[in-house]
Amino acid sequence: MDADSRVRAAIEEHWRASEHGDIEAEHAVYAADAILDYPQSGERFRGRAAIAAQRGGHPADRHFTVLRITGHATLWVSECVITYDGVPSYSVSIMEFAGLHVAHETQYFADPFGAPARRVALAEPMPGRTITRA
Repeated sequence: MDADSRVRAAIEEHWRASEHGDIEAEHAVYAADAILDYPQSGERFRGRAAIAAQRGGHPADRHFTVLRITGHATLWVSECVITYDGVPSYSVSIMEFAGLHVAHETQYFADPFGAPARRVALAEPMPGRTITRA
């Protein structure tokens, strides 16, 4: 298995473990001194232990649906829907790897929104989706 295949497998295991609530496996992808940034809140978590602790005990019922993983070598992007108590939030996770471990992750979150009527004639639904109207 080449390096990209090993990294992709590690990311897939991270998201699988996230969905199943397996905290150990979820955080195994991070280097001991990894950094996680949440730009919307301005928070930075330093170290695997801090990353795991801030996610632990989350009060919401969470589910993770991976839409796409793409990347090569040291830079990988996961597009996901993370559902909190039934409410979806679209997420983009940018992971920078050093070897087989995440050295730095930046995760962006966005709420869904309705498409304006003026774009109806221009758009088609994404595969497996329907267009939500404003």
